[in-house]
Amino acid sequence: MRRWILLGVATLGVLAVWTALVGAGTLEGWWRRPLAPQGDTAAFAAAADRMIAAESTGNLAFTLIEQGRPVHERFASKGAPVDRDTLFQVASLSKWITALGVMTLVDAGHIDLDAPVDTYLKRWKLPASEFDNRQVTVRRLLSHTAGLTDGLGYGGFAPGQPVQPLVESLTRAADASPHAEGAVKVGLQPGAGWKYSGGGYTLLQLLIEDVTGEPFAAYMRRAVLDPLGMTRSTFLLPEPWPANVAEIYGPGGTKAIHYRFTATGAASLYTSTADLTRLIAAQRPGPDGAPAGRGVLRPATLAEMRRPHAAQYGADIWGLGLVLYAPNNAGDFIVGHDGNNFPAINTAARFDPASGDGVVVLETGDDLLATRLAGEWVFWRTGHVDALTVLMEVKQTLIILAVGWGVILLGAGVLGWRLRRRGR
Repeated sequence: MRRWILLGVATLGVLAVWTALVGAGTLEGWWRRPLAPQGDTAAFAAAADRMIAAESTGNLAFTLIEQGRPVHERFASKGAPVDRDTLFQVASLSKWITALGVMTLVDAGHIDLDAPVDTYLKRWKLPASEFDNRQVTVRRLLSHTAGLTDGLGYGGFAPGQPVQPLVESLTRAADASPHAEGAVKVGLQPGAGWKYSGGGYTLLQLLIEDVTGEPFAAYMRRAVLDPLGMTRSTFLLPEPWPANVAEIYGPGGTKAIHYRFTATGAASLYTSTADLTRLIAAQRPGPDGAPAGRGVLRPATLAEMRRPHAAQYGADIWGLGLVLYAPNNAGDFIVGHDGNNFPAINTAARFDPASGDGVVVLETGDDLLATRLAGEWVFWRTGHVDALTVLMEVKQTLIILAVGWGVILLGAGVLGWRLRRRGR
C-alpha cells in the first residue's frame, strides 16, 4: 500500500511541476524567439515589414517609435493608399482616449474617482440590483472592476439605419455584439474582480456629457484631441467625410461597410498613426521642456492611469483606461490599448513610459495581425510575453499541458502495472 501511495504522490508532484514549468515558460517566453536581436531596431523593422507583406490582406499603417519620434513606418493597402495621416476606425482602442477625457474632469476637480458614478449622472441611473450601486465608482468603471455584466461589444449601425440614442443604448444596446446581454447593470460585486465592460465606457461617455453639458465628441476635441495635436482624430466623422479615411476590409480582403455607433467613447474613435504617435510622445516631457501630459493632464495623473488597478490570475493587467501588457524592466509597465471589431478591424498601440519607445499598428482585413505585431514588439523590447499574446496562445498552451499530462499519467500507469505484477 505504501508504494501505491508514494506513486500517487509522485505522480501528482510531477503533474504539478510540469504545469508550473509550462505556465512559467509561456509567461516568460522560454520557447519563443524575438523577431530580431534585442536593441537592433533596423532588424526588427525589417522583420515587421516582412510579416506585413506576407499577412496583410486589407490596409495597414505601422509606426515604430523611439523616444517619442517615429523611426520607421510601413503602409500597405489593397485599395486606396494609406499613410501616416489616414484615419482608421480603431474600435476599443477608443477607450484609452475616452479615459483621458474622464481624467481631465478629475484633474479639474469636477469629479472624484472614488465617488459613485450615479452622483454625476442626470439623464440615466444604474438600475437597482442585489448589489450596492454606490460602489460603482468612476475608478472602477475605468478599470473594468465595477461589476457590470453587459458583455458589450458593439456591432454598430449600418448606413441608413437609425443610430440608437445614448440613454436607450445603456438600458439595452440594440447593436450588442453576439452573445452579449447588452443591458448595462451591476451583476457582480463591485470591486471584487475584473470583468471587461464596453457598457462601462458608454456610461463614462454619458458622464462626460452630463458633467460638462457638451456633446461627448465636442468636449473630447476641445479638451483632449486638439490640445495634444491630434487634430485629425475625431469621435464623430463629419458629413461629408473628410479625405483620407481608411477603407474597411473583412477577412480575405473583401471590402466592408463603415458602421456608425452610439457608443463612440467605447468603440468609434477615428485616428491615425501620426496622431497616436503624438499621444505617445505626450506621455513624457517634451524636448522643449513641455511637461508630460502637455497640460491636458498632470504627470501624476498619467502615472496613476498606469498604476495597477485590476489583476487576473495573479497578474496585474489593467490601469485606468490602459492595459498593462508586460513589465518594462524599469519599475513600470508597457501600456496601451487594442481594438477589435467586425468584420476584421484590429488596432494596437504599445509604449514604454520610461523611454518613450512604442509601436502603433492600425489595420483592417485581419482579426489579430495588429495585436500580434504589437506583441512581437513587446517581446523584442522587454523579453516579456505580451499579456494578449498569452491569451491568444491559450489553446496551444493547453495542448502542450495535455500532452505532458498524458505522458506523465501513462508513465504512472506503466509503473503501477509493474508494481502490481511484482506484488503477485
